[in-house]
Amino acid sequence: MSSSFFIKTKENPKFAKKGKNTAGTKRKGDVDPTGKGKVRAKKSSSKYNEEISSDSETESATAPKKRQSTEQIEYEETPQEKKLRLAKLYLEQLKEEEEKKAEEASFETDLIAGRLQEEVLEQRGKLQRLIAKDLIPPDPSEIRMFRGHKLPITCLVITPDDKNIFSAAKDCSIIKWDVGSGKKIHTIPGGRKGTEDRHVGHTAHILCMAISSDGKYLATGDMNNLIMIWEAESCKHLYKFTGHKGAVSGLSFRKGTHDLYSASHDRSIKVWNVDENAYVETLFGHQDSITGLDSLSRERCVTAGGRDGTVRVWKIAEESQLVFHGHEGSIDCIQLINEEHMVTGADDGSVCLWSVNKKKPLSTVKRAHGCHGDAGIEQPHWVSSVAALQNSDTIASGAYSCSHNSEVNVWKCGQNYRGLEPLFSVPVSGFVNSLKFSSSGQFLVAGVGQEHRLGRWWRLKEAKNGIYVIPLKRKPSNPEETKIAE
Repeated sequence: MSSSFFIKTKENPKFAKKGKNTAGTKRKGDVDPTGKGKVRAKKSSSKYNEEISSDSETESATAPKKRQSTEQIEYEETPQEKKLRLAKLYLEQLKEEEEKKAEEASFETDLIAGRLQEEVLEQRGKLQRLIAKDLIPPDPSEIRMFRGHKLPITCLVITPDDKNIFSAAKDCSIIKWDVGSGKKIHTIPGGRKGTEDRHVGHTAHILCMAISSDGKYLATGDMNNLIMIWEAESCKHLYKFTGHKGAVSGLSFRKGTHDLYSASHDRSIKVWNVDENAYVETLFGHQDSITGLDSLSRERCVTAGGRDGTVRVWKIAEESQLVFHGHEGSIDCIQLINEEHMVTGADDGSVCLWSVNKKKPLSTVKRAHGCHGDAGIEQPHWVSSVAALQNSDTIASGAYSCSHNSEVNVWKCGQNYRGLEPLFSVPVSGFVNSLKFSSSGQFLVAGVGQEHRLGRWWRLKEAKNGIYVIPLKRKPSNPEETKIAE
């Protein structure tokens, strides 16, 4: 018999009698536990059964002790001890909260510092995202085509959030597309020549367009020497800028502002303030029609001078320009890679990489898109458009040929932009008149038509006027890297 049983019988004399039926029903002569003097001889009590059972006794004997122990601890804690315990608990909570705040503040500080450092490097042209090594050719089934223009696409832009594309064509119309669905969101129809007084929109071939870095304004330029400003969200017409004496061939908003640069076949560059609907100044220097223009956040722009064979960097504030030579033919397109480097394409079939600090190209790829014609009299395919994924080592070029389908080439820039390595080509049908990378680098858009944007030297009847959306797939195992260029 367990010790707990002896303790129980000692405390309860009524169970001290020996006998087998002490664990059963009450017998005559047992003490009435109610104290009322009545004894029920044959009715069993589960309460007493639980008390007599050895297992139950152990539990019932142990449980009160635990409760008693807990109650005793609580009872023995003095008010001073309780205050001290609560104070320590409160201090621990405060310490945890402060540590958490410190971690969050440190993270935010590091994040802001990282962004500021990135901005400084970007301003200096020393930020280079190395993503080209991770790119892989897209599956042909993943390339989408948007069709809506009746005549060749001449230019396009992608909104800063990568959700929409604006395209323009020789039919004088502008279409706003939804990238996800490929559907038209809005169409600004073109008008016929002679209806300028009553038609809201262009009545001549649109050659160029630009969108502000905040996505607020859209600017378009045409063969009638006009620049039109639109509200990008609603496609509402706002202003009309006049002043150029030739076709407007290049437009670019200065990043972070609403200052607009325009280039024209009249060989001039003009600066406009869109917020104030105002003209600012005109710059001269090129000796032939300007064919392309681009800018970033610095108060400067770069231009391609066509047949004068020069690339120029215009320092607006200093009222000066830098002149660069390198191509053997007409320089038809130009794009800034970062604040210090740019890429150009020409009808001599070459693609060149430049630094704003060197008068000659850092790298030149001749016959970048191959040649056509009979042996001995081969002619290179003209490079009609170039694009650059900003602050990266990835560029693209588009060419066309009078004899077969065209292609878009994607290139990897070498270290310090001193070389170009081909990554892959995407065949397209038609003249590649415009190329643009999305801000995120997730896709490349090509504007294609049956004719060149600046003329009608050839016409490819089998080509289709439309927009190709080319996904830029990456190897899943290699994350994107950032390198500070020397």
